[in-house]
Amino acid sequence: MGLIERLQRILSHAWHEAVSSAHPLPYATLERLGAYVAKCESDHSGEIRIYIETALPWSNLKQNLSTQDLSRQRAIELFSSQRVWDTAQNNGVLIYLLMAERSIEIIADRGISQRVDPAVWQAMVARLSNRCREGAIDAGLVETVSDLSALLGQHFPLRLGEHNPNELADFPALGR
Repeated sequence: MGLIERLQRILSHAWHEAVSSAHPLPYATLERLGAYVAKCESDHSGEIRIYIETALPWSNLKQNLSTQDLSRQRAIELFSSQRVWDTAQNNGVLIYLLMAERSIEIIADRGISQRVDPAVWQAMVARLSNRCREGAIDAGLVETVSDLSALLGQHFPLRLGEHNPNELADFPALGR
């Protein structure tokens, strides 16, 4: 990545941070998403975490990486810091949206990722990306949570009388 592209990236992130005092989704929508995640998690033992970030921290921006690599690296950092990796059955999934880069990542823990073909994750990202381009971020997130829940239900169903102890917060996390 050349100097001009890096400067454009830095300016884009600074602009997103400056004008995005409010996140792209209203609080009521975030509440509905959180309630939907909780409802979906009652059908399986998996955990779903949504993280929406308007702009990257400077420590990430100063790295000379492609958009895809930068977004993936940040999603993996958040997968760790949000403790998505720390579920009892290693079946947590992070949905990460980076608004300044218009980038989406889905990071799945080893318990579920080894059971699902990578093309399935890529298709989910593509569908969510299309919905975001259409301006339907909330609807895209609901669809993605629903798809993830179906996968988790298929591979980690609850047995009769069993319940999912909520290991991660359901309300979407918001960054910068």
